[in-house]
Amino acid sequence: MPDADLKPIQAALRHYWGYSELRSPQAAVMTALLQRRDALVVLPTGAGKSLCFQLPAVLQGGLTLVISPLLALMENQIAELRQRGLAAAAYHSELPSSQRRQILSHLRDYRLLYLSPESLFSSPLWQSLCSGPVQLNGLIVDEAHCLVQWGDRFRPAYRRLGTVRPALRQCQPQHPPFPIAAFTATAAPHAQRTLIEVLGLEQPVQIIHSPYRANLHLAVRSVWSRGYRRHCLRQFLKQQGRTSGLIYARTRHDCETIATWLQGQGHCTTAYHGGLPAAQRRQIESDWLQGKLPFVVCTNAFGLGVNKPNVRWICHYQPPLQLSEYLQEVGRAGRDGQPAQALLLVSDRWGLDREDQQRWYFFQRQSQDTYNRAMALQTQLPLRGNLQQLRQHFPEVELTLALLHQQGSLRWQDPFHYCRHPLAQVPSPPKDTQEQLMQAFVYHRGCRWQFLLQAFGFATEARGWHCGHCDRCYAPSHPCKIP
Repeated sequence: MPDADLKPIQAALRHYWGYSELRSPQAAVMTALLQRRDALVVLPTGAGKSLCFQLPAVLQGGLTLVISPLLALMENQIAELRQRGLAAAAYHSELPSSQRRQILSHLRDYRLLYLSPESLFSSPLWQSLCSGPVQLNGLIVDEAHCLVQWGDRFRPAYRRLGTVRPALRQCQPQHPPFPIAAFTATAAPHAQRTLIEVLGLEQPVQIIHSPYRANLHLAVRSVWSRGYRRHCLRQFLKQQGRTSGLIYARTRHDCETIATWLQGQGHCTTAYHGGLPAAQRRQIESDWLQGKLPFVVCTNAFGLGVNKPNVRWICHYQPPLQLSEYLQEVGRAGRDGQPAQALLLVSDRWGLDREDQQRWYFFQRQSQDTYNRAMALQTQLPLRGNLQQLRQHFPEVELTLALLHQQGSLRWQDPFHYCRHPLAQVPSPPKDTQEQLMQAFVYHRGCRWQFLLQAFGFATEARGWHCGHCDRCYAPSHPCKIP
């Protein structure tokens, strides 16, 4: 890219963010968006993905919509943008109705509007976008792996995002077409294809980088009992001293239980999860960022979008359900390039503690039950329908429609109307490859990073790979500290 083309980008970068230069892929992504091209961006955690769409939004007039999966992530991003003096807002159901109305009446004043897919399709906002004078400059799907992981499970609105651009083009033909861009740190080739298809990306610029992090040392520890799991955690924390880290647990109850136990052991920590009041969550985040809390016991609601470069360790007290979750979460350590540890504790398959296997089986049964209910409902649905009308009679209809869409037997005509294929067969239950990969990773005997590279589409790079710093192949010069 010619230096002259970079001057506005570099000026905004210095003025608003205080940075002197971009990282290698950032300029290419920004240029694509400024040229109004679609993009699929897969960069490792800590690579500065948010800046890639925030800066172009600042340089342009009009509004950029940012689809974000979690309220905590939206709040963190908005707080940071406002500290930089940028016009940004988050629109969600937890805001008072008066504040939501105020945001809608001032859409033209914002450069970035963060919202969930469900909020995007809420009647007040959708009508404002369709009928108002606001020009859209982009639709950004942040943490886009959530579309693949959640779109046919419990966040079915994700699977309607591909209808946004054609519907708004029809409503407001006077405005130029806007680009759609998907950003994530984890997307295997099949997930990349899903994102392109569901979002309707048109000849997208694809910037796909390996997830490998040379400074991140991975280890998995089998535990025979619940007591030994706690012993391993206690020893690991002793090795880390007062350095900054995160302990991930799978449920809110587990977070509270582990945090209380660790407090009794003399550790300065607390639990963090989505059930806490927003003000308390913000205080915990602030205390952790400032070093007042060395570590937090949290669900996966913590860490998304939080910018803390000097996290030295991550401990998974229990394994995540999906391999992509694991890679996202361990990637929050070592963003400053210095060595960082990631320890995963997992029930030994022959041990006394069967907690992890029981959790996997529970979620498998839950997923199967959800699928069975959805498929029972699909026999009662018309070939063509209005989602808003059907919701009044069938509360779970949106999940059913998302599953049919995922299987290719349904097409969304716009965000609220669908058309089913009359001769389509009843789809088979979707297979969760990521869950299977997570279990395979846990018991893999070879290099951990080689497994991850293969799983996320870098088979050529992974051939003969020996990272030298995981628990399977670490060298003395890169000790992987495990209990």
